[in-house]
Amino acid sequence: MKSRVALVAVVLLFVLLFQPEVHGQEKVVYVAKVDGMITGYTVDQFDRYISEAERKDAEAIIIELNTPGGRGDAMQAIVTRIQNARVPVIIYVYPSGGMAASAGTYIALSSHLIAMSPGTVIGACRPILGYGQNGSIVEAPPKITNFYIAYLRELARMSGRNETLAEEFITQDRSVTPEEALKYGVIEVIATNVDELIQKADGMETKIPVGGKGKVTLHLKDAKVVYIEPSFKDTVVKYITDPTIAYLLLNLGFIGLIFGFLTPGWHVPETVGAIMLVLGLIGLGYFGYKSAGLVLIVLAMIFFIAEALTPTFGLFTVAGVTTFIIGGIMLFSGAGGEYLVTGETYTLLRIAIIATAVLLGLFFLFGMAAVVRAQKKKPKSGREELVGTVGKVVEELDPEGVIKVRGELWKAVSRNGSRVPVGEEVRVVEVRGLTLIVEPSGKRKEV
Repeated sequence: MKSRVALVAVVLLFVLLFQPEVHGQEKVVYVAKVDGMITGYTVDQFDRYISEAERKDAEAIIIELNTPGGRGDAMQAIVTRIQNARVPVIIYVYPSGGMAASAGTYIALSSHLIAMSPGTVIGACRPILGYGQNGSIVEAPPKITNFYIAYLRELARMSGRNETLAEEFITQDRSVTPEEALKYGVIEVIATNVDELIQKADGMETKIPVGGKGKVTLHLKDAKVVYIEPSFKDTVVKYITDPTIAYLLLNLGFIGLIFGFLTPGWHVPETVGAIMLVLGLIGLGYFGYKSAGLVLIVLAMIFFIAEALTPTFGLFTVAGVTTFIIGGIMLFSGAGGEYLVTGETYTLLRIAIIATAVLLGLFFLFGMAAVVRAQKKKPKSGREELVGTVGKVVEELDPEGVIKVRGELWKAVSRNGSRVPVGEEVRVVEVRGLTLIVEPSGKRKEV
């Protein structure tokens, strides 16, 4: 009997020790912010935020959107990224006073769920080609307008939202409040903050399929909320992509270059102008972070080469090092607000970028500059090359005699007419025809 009890105890102990562990996976909802014009950088932001949520297998990602619109190609890239996301993407028009206008409306209608904060608006999607010199709007031709009407209607149809109102966003430049948008079936939730949004969205089904899963029911209750903060470069890019600031940078850049060419030798205006011009081009939003980084690195190389060719006591080097570091940081990034590499790797990478920039700067400042100066120096040849060399007297100078210089015998004359005995060292100070003018160097050698 005792043996049976002992056997049962051993079996139970074995089961307790070796049974597979079961850990309840914590539910996570990510929250990120996109604020400003829709540009190539915004595409990178959306990709980063969604990719981070996918890596952590989040229940959903809420993107707080506040935009007046932007570029059509960037908007379409974002729409494609959202519709292929492996986690539900909730577009939350926020904060109060914000908007999802123009390109922002297309992005919202492509999402799995749309929420709006009170005091926000959505709509006004008529495509334009830009603005005239007097500030007037340049309307898009009917072909482009009709394309975007069909595009927005299809986004609404796919998500079961109001197609008629979606079309009016373009044809009538119509905008609606959260209450109207909810009433007419454009959005799903009105919430004053993220917590209220999570409570109301819990249990809802996504309006479009989630990549590889079909339509899913959101389980957001009691989920941990993790905020993905914009990186420093996101904040900087937000401001320089403002059309007014980008235009101002472009004009100041051109003025700096022109002023620099008119006042050669100073180099400050053209250096500052070149940097402003590139920042203005980047601010137009036609680049993503990686492309902008490459542009800045190319500018840095131009500065380094300019330092070697026209030494400016470090001005071009400082400009080159600065733009190289900024370009490198924009080119490479990691987790926690960065791209391509992990956060730990990116910390080391930043040190490597700074060290590389400094070493390149020192190389071009001292090494290449010295080589260029040596190449520019006029070569000395013939008899003039003897000036400064030291020889020794083989036939006494009184004041004329003979000296040996570089293994050759030369007629020489003492510069001050003094007597120089055999064996004394003399220095050549002048060449007159085939005669060397010399002076004692103060040393004596055996002949």
